[in-house]
Amino acid sequence: MSAQVVGRFAPSPSGRMHMGNAFSCLLSWLSVRSAGGRIVLRHEDLDPQRCSREKANQLEEDLLWLGLDWDEGGSQGGDAYYQSNRFDLYAYYLSRLDEMGLLYPCFCSRGELHATNAPHASDGTLLYAGTCRHLSPAQRLEKAALRRPALRIAVPDTTISFTDGLQGRYTENLCHQCGDFILRRSDGVYAYQLAVVVDDALMGVNQVVRGRDLLSSTPRQLWLQDLLGFDHPAYYHVPLLCTQNGRRLSKRDEDLDLGAIRAAGHSPEQVLGRLGFWAGLLEQEEAVSLEELHSLFSWERVQKEDIMVR
Repeated sequence: MSAQVVGRFAPSPSGRMHMGNAFSCLLSWLSVRSAGGRIVLRHEDLDPQRCSREKANQLEEDLLWLGLDWDEGGSQGGDAYYQSNRFDLYAYYLSRLDEMGLLYPCFCSRGELHATNAPHASDGTLLYAGTCRHLSPAQRLEKAALRRPALRIAVPDTTISFTDGLQGRYTENLCHQCGDFILRRSDGVYAYQLAVVVDDALMGVNQVVRGRDLLSSTPRQLWLQDLLGFDHPAYYHVPLLCTQNGRRLSKRDEDLDLGAIRAAGHSPEQVLGRLGFWAGLLEQEEAVSLEELHSLFSWERVQKEDIMVR
């Protein structure tokens, strides 16, 4: 007997939800509900400078306005469903990785990293050159007196492949296409890569639906899951919503902000109809209920490529 599907909403409460966030949440909800599964709501508020409980509460209200309910977590689930309250857990799993001899302190500043001629990944991400990987104990002590380090994990020269439920086969060499990555920042904030691996495993999440900008993060997360003895979830990386000039929607720019959309008098059914049309579930944009989209949902109908929106 196969295990029940457990999906999740994992918003970052750093601003008002925009249509791109709603798009991913809708497809996650439809996928899980179509399988008779459960949904966990987890607020990924790792960065205290950008995130707040007020913004998290607004995200929940926007989700419920659209009818996108959940079964566990959120504000009703208590502090355990906010990443800012889970640092002790991340510290424990970080220590396990440290015991494997995989971690090292990195003293490089952001400016120093960008000033180097380090190679870049295909998505433009800077690959760390390993500057601090082979520092001697004496050099580390000297640098630690001047600057608190971040903690990086040393990746092997290994290739990881997986089959995404929407995008298909994806392959990445950790050494040449990812590089040693940060697990804890110099200010003590834990990195997304570690937190999401720990939280998905401990919350029983076995299906992850998220934007395809995170597709390249998946091999390193699969590797961390293996190191920590966690199972691999099934992944579905959905297209991004982009402006006509190709820029993806962002909270910072308040693109297609749900607050503005609601203030303009649009109904949940109108918003769902637009999202369903963009996804490929509807032949034309029209107001539609969540139940109607549920009856139409199939991953075979969802398009893979990014979507230009007006």
